[in-house]
Amino acid sequence: MTTNRESNLEISVVPANDASWDDLDAVLGSARCHGGRCYCQRFKIPASKWREVEDDERAFLLRAESNCGEPESSTTSGLVAYLDGQPVGWCAVEPRIAYPNLLKSRVPWAERDEDKSDKGVWTITCFVVRKGYRRRGITYALTRAAVDFAQKQGARAIEGYPMVTVQGEEITWGELHVGSHKAFVAAGFREVTRPTTRRVVMRLELV
Repeated sequence: MTTNRESNLEISVVPANDASWDDLDAVLGSARCHGGRCYCQRFKIPASKWREVEDDERAFLLRAESNCGEPESSTTSGLVAYLDGQPVGWCAVEPRIAYPNLLKSRVPWAERDEDKSDKGVWTITCFVVRKGYRRRGITYALTRAAVDFAQKQGARAIEGYPMVTVQGEEITWGELHVGSHKAFVAAGFREVTRPTTRRVVMRLELV
C-alpha cells in the first residue's frame, strides 16, 4: 500500500486482507491487553460478555473482520506493517460505527456534540508493534497509511484518541495501544478536545 523510510529502514504497510493471517498473528499473538489477547475486540464485544469470550474466539472474530489472505476482498479492518519484509505492526482502522463500545465511551465524546452514527467518519483505535521493533517509526508509518486507506474507502474524516507522551516520562506500551499524540500530529491531525491530561481526541478532515 505504501512505503516509508524511517531511520534508514524500509517500512511497508498493506491492508490486512493483503497480508496472511500468520503474519498478522505474529504481531498480535503475543500482545497482551485487557486481561488477555484482545485481537482488537474490546470496542466490539459487549463489556458484560467480555470475560466469556476466549482468546481463540477473539482471534476468529478478527480473522473474519480483516479477511486476511483474501486480497480480492473489498473490506478489511486494519493495516499490517512490514520492516524489511518482516511483519512488525498492526493498526485497527474502520468506520467509527464499527465500534459500538467506543460510541458509549466517555473519552471520545467529552465536550462534543456530534452524530455518532455518521458513517463517513473513520477511526484509528489501536496500534500494536512487536517487541524488538519499537521506536523505529512504525506507528508513524501506520498512522499515515491509515489516513490514505480511509480516504480511498470514501471517509470524509478520520479520528483517533492518542496519548500525550512527555520526554523522560515512562508510559507502558499497553497504555500506548491508542497511539502517541506526536504520530497523529505528524500525519496532519488536529486536536479536537483533551478529555484527560494524557488523552487527546485528534481529527483530520479528508474532504
